Amino acid sequence: MESLPLYIIAALALIVTPGPDVIYVLSRGIADGRVGGLMGALGVTCGILIHTMAASLGLAVLLQTSTLGFLILKLAGGVYLIYLGIQVVRDKKSFDLEVGGNGLNLRKCFVQGFLSNLLNPKVALFFVAFLPQFVDLSSPHHSVHMIGLGLIYAVMTIAFLSGLGIFAGLIGAWLKSRRSVADKVRWVPGLVLMVLGVRLLVSQRN
Repeated sequence: MESLPLYIIAALALIVTPGPDVIYVLSRGIADGRVGGLMGALGVTCGILIHTMAASLGLAVLLQTSTLGFLILKLAGGVYLIYLGIQVVRDKKSFDLEVGGNGLNLRKCFVQGFLSNLLNPKVALFFVAFLPQFVDLSSPHHSVHMIGLGLIYAVMTIAFLSGLGIFAGLIGAWLKSRRSVADKVRWVPGLVLMVLGVRLLVSQRN
């Protein structure tokens, strides 16, 4: 595929752009250590795979053309991001540096990462607009090609977010000995998640 190098460059630029996925993995890595960050990255990536399949099968086009569908998903995604932000700010247990490695927290890291990505209609519309640019839509196998590009995107995403989660885990380990600093730090990702949630609520479909 001649456009593959260009696709990889464009995808990489988009993946490293700060957004809800990046902020979530950072917060979970700091709070729950490297494993928590990795599970958050895995959850986000699974959400991306769902969006890729939807775009490839044409389901996301329905979201693009349905005002009600977009509104419902936008409200759900925005409210969920705000909820996550409030949880981080108000509940010290959700950002407890002394907790980590237990199955419950790791499941929460995965599920929250998955839902924060899946419930974002902007991600679905992004794949509808982005993937077809690198696929010959006249080909009878264009859906398969789109799935392949989506898988490449997912692999690049989990590689970047996993590294980010590990880095955040190192920051969390450093903060363990500085509890007063840690109590202030948890406000940052919490507030950012809430701001991103509000932005999603007021966003338009374009």
